[in-house]
Amino acid sequence: MIDPHAPAPPGAPPPWPGPARLPVRPGTGRFLVLACVFVCAACGLVYELELVALASYLIGDSVTQASVVLSVMVFAMGIGSLVAKRLRPRAAAGFGAIEAVLALVGGCSALALYAVFAWTGDWGGIWADGPRYLLVAFSLTIGLLIGAEVPLLMELIQRIRRQDAGGAVADLFAADYVGALVGGLAFPFLLLPLLGQLTSALITGAVNVVAGGALVLGLFRGDLTRRARWLLVIANVTVLGVLASAAVLVDDFERAARHAVYGRDVRVALQTDVQEVVITGGTHGRPLDLFLDGRLRVSGQDARRYHEALVHPAMSGEHTRVLILGGGDGLAAREVLRHPEVHRVDVVEVDAGVVRLARSDPALSELNGHAYDDTRVHVMTGDAFHWLRGAPPATYDVVISDLPDPGITASTKLYSQEFYALARRALTRHGRLAVHAGPVSARPRVFWTVDTTLRAAGLRTAPYRVTGHDSGFASGPDRTAGPTRAPHDWGFLLAGQGERPVLRLRQGQGAPRLGTLTQVGLVAGARAAEGTRVGGLGASTLVHPRY
Repeated sequence: MIDPHAPAPPGAPPPWPGPARLPVRPGTGRFLVLACVFVCAACGLVYELELVALASYLIGDSVTQASVVLSVMVFAMGIGSLVAKRLRPRAAAGFGAIEAVLALVGGCSALALYAVFAWTGDWGGIWADGPRYLLVAFSLTIGLLIGAEVPLLMELIQRIRRQDAGGAVADLFAADYVGALVGGLAFPFLLLPLLGQLTSALITGAVNVVAGGALVLGLFRGDLTRRARWLLVIANVTVLGVLASAAVLVDDFERAARHAVYGRDVRVALQTDVQEVVITGGTHGRPLDLFLDGRLRVSGQDARRYHEALVHPAMSGEHTRVLILGGGDGLAAREVLRHPEVHRVDVVEVDAGVVRLARSDPALSELNGHAYDDTRVHVMTGDAFHWLRGAPPATYDVVISDLPDPGITASTKLYSQEFYALARRALTRHGRLAVHAGPVSARPRVFWTVDTTLRAAGLRTAPYRVTGHDSGFASGPDRTAGPTRAPHDWGFLLAGQGERPVLRLRQGQGAPRLGTLTQVGLVAGARAAEGTRVGGLGASTLVHPRY
C-alpha cells in the first residue's frame, strides 16, 4: 500500500547507538511492533474510506470523490515517507507524535467536513466549494502522516533486532496489508451501519492514538527523555479527551448540523440500510419535503406537477398492468391508480425503509393518497436492474422509471443501454416507458445522453419537460442549499417500441382530471425540450458510463 523508506545498506552505521532496552523479550517486542502496524493500517484505511463516503454523500459523484481522495493521499504518502527520513534518529518520539496528530486529524475529519458543509454551504462564492477544499486538505494531511508511519516503524523494528532489509520489509508489509483488509471490511460492514460516519471516525482516532502511544511509551520508553515521555503522555491524553468529548456531543452536533441544512422543521430523520431519509414539514399546513441522502426527492409544493408529468402521458394507451421502478414514496403509484382501468401496479423499490415510511407516516401517506393500501399495488424490494433481469417478458403495458438523476454515480447503471434493453423486454408490443431524465435547462447534455441511450436500446423517444421546479435544493448529483443552483424544470422521455409515441393525455370518460398538466402545456414542453437538443452524443453503457 505504501513504500517504506529503505533501511541503511549492510555495513552502514545505523542512526541509533545500539539495540533498544526493552521491557520484554525481542521476539515479543517484534510482535508488538507488527501488531501496531496492523492497527495503524486498519485505522488509516478507515480514515480514507470515511472521507470517500462522506464526500460522496455531501458533494456527490462517488467516482470523482474516490479518485480525488485516493490520488491525493497516495501522493502525500510518498512525500511523508521522504520527510520521515529526518526523524530516523528519533524514531520512537517521532512515531508517537505522528500517531497523536493523525488520530486527532483523522478522527475529527468527518466532523469538520460535515460542519463546513452544513454551516457554510449556502454562503455562496468560495464558501460553496468549502467541502471540496477541505476534502483535499484532509486527504493531503492524513496521507502525509500515514506515509511517515512505516519508515519509522521500520527503524523501530530494527532497533529490536537488526535483520536484513528484505525480511523486515516483508514482515511490515504483511502486517500493513492485513490491517488494511480488516479496516476496509470493518468500515462498511461494522462501523458504518452500527455507529455512523461521525462516531466511527472518532472511535478509529481513539484506537489509533492508544495503539501508537502504548507502543512508544510501553515498549520504547527507554529511547525517550523524561521530558519527551511527559509531552507524549499529555498529547495522547489531550487527543483522547478531545475525541471522547466529541463522541459524547456527536448527537447534538448532528442534530444542529441537520437543522442548519434542512431548517428547524425536521420531523423524521433515520438511516435505513440503504440511505439517510429526512422528512421536513407535513404538519400545521407546512409543505412536506422528503430528502434521500440529502437530495430533495419529494417537494410537497411540486410533487403533483412532477408526478403528473411523469405518469399521465404514458397512460394514454393500454395500461392494465403497470410497473414502477423506484417511486417508493408512493406518489407515482397514486397517479397511476387514478386510472380505473389499471388492474395491477408493481413497485420495485431498493429501500424497504422508504416504503414503510410511505405507509406509516401520516403526512406522507396522505400525500400519496394511501396508495399502498390499495390491493392492486404490489411491492418488491430490490435493485431495479437486477429485478428486470428476472422479469417476465412482454408483461407490462406501462413502465414508469421514477429513479434518481443519472448524474448520481449510483444511478448510472439505471440509465444505461443495458437497463433500457431490459425494460424494453418487459414491455408489451405497444407498451410505453416513461423516464425521468433530470433537468433539461441545467444539464442538457445529460438529458440528451439519456435520449441517445434509449434509442440505442431500440426504443423510439418523445422528449418533453415541465417547469415550476421548487427552488431551495438541487435534485441532481451536487447537493446544495443554495437556491440559485436549484434547477427549475424536469426533463422526461416517453419511449416506445415501433413508432415514435405520441405525447397526449387521455380525454373523455374515465380520464382523471389533472391539476397542473394540460395537453397544450405538454406540447409546449416538448417544443421547449427539443430546442435544447445536443447532438453527437454516445449511448451510456455499463462499461462506458457517459453521465
